[in-house]
Amino acid sequence: MEASQFKSDQYVRFCPGCGDHAICMALQKAMAQIGIPTHQVAVISGIGCSSRMPHYLNTYGFNTIHGRGGAIATGVKTSHPELTVWQMSGDGDCLAIGGNHFIHEIRRNVDLNVCMFNNRIYGLTKGQYSPTSPKGFVSKSSPFGTVERPFVPAELVLGARGTFFARTLDVDVPTTVDCLVAAQQHKGASIVECLVNCVIFNNGTHAWIADREQRAEHSIILKHGEKMLFGKNNDKGLALKINDRMVNGQMENEQPLLSLTVVDASDPRVLVHDAHRQDPTLHRLLALMGQERNLKVPSDQVPSTKEELPIALGVIRDVEAETYDQAVNRQIAEVRGKAKAKTFDELTATLEQWTM
Repeated sequence: MEASQFKSDQYVRFCPGCGDHAICMALQKAMAQIGIPTHQVAVISGIGCSSRMPHYLNTYGFNTIHGRGGAIATGVKTSHPELTVWQMSGDGDCLAIGGNHFIHEIRRNVDLNVCMFNNRIYGLTKGQYSPTSPKGFVSKSSPFGTVERPFVPAELVLGARGTFFARTLDVDVPTTVDCLVAAQQHKGASIVECLVNCVIFNNGTHAWIADREQRAEHSIILKHGEKMLFGKNNDKGLALKINDRMVNGQMENEQPLLSLTVVDASDPRVLVHDAHRQDPTLHRLLALMGQERNLKVPSDQVPSTKEELPIALGVIRDVEAETYDQAVNRQIAEVRGKAKAKTFDELTATLEQWTM
């Protein structure tokens, strides 16, 4: 199939330069690569810039109300398990008013593909801070800087016992396509955090990794079964570090007991990525790398050091578990198989009746 088959006839109304353009193009390419016919795909969204996506894809679509995309998508997939269902949402739509639906669709492991566009701002409503805006961020709704601590989407996904989490960057279309294809191939709730730039209200929010000259040093693209290497010449790697320093008979509490550290690529301790490992410990460490810097406002950014951990892109976690729609439909089949009444008329005939 060709990407053009998944393009609708609607004019794309994202602002010129918006990162959503790149994700839209990557979605069309991924859908073509997956090869599922357009009439077997449904794209559901809430409200926001990213939630315009159903209009730009030549599939079934439903632009719902603010924060409720997850609830509608769950209903669509449960009632029509044969459909491939995508959910488009932003960091505000998904993590604020839609936060409750978000964590429960993950907990239930509904077989959905969720693209969560994170530009760390409310773009459609003109520049208010969002649940992922860094503390101290100055916006129209926080003129003196927000005092709130932001969400880290990966923490929410793993805390809700998520089975799939990937992260990608708007300017890296090939990695985005790979993540979206992997999300579709995964059976369960697939969450892809798309780091996108809002050129109007939060321009440069991901500049420290989006910049072509710095990207290789500040990010690592994880691939299952491959060594965790990064840097312009792939000369750096990631290894585990165990803190066993004792002070007065007690473990030193200033440093984490288990952490990741940067080593030379030739070091035998360099880790090999296992996205399918059920234990989420290492996945969590990988997902949280670089978040200290990503959660700072641009004015607080400091030059990188050789030992600075990169932010992880690509598929971080991909494990198997029964999906919600599988469990629901299996239960329905089991109950029907045991029931004596096979039709509604047969059921009513078993109930107490009166003749008037």
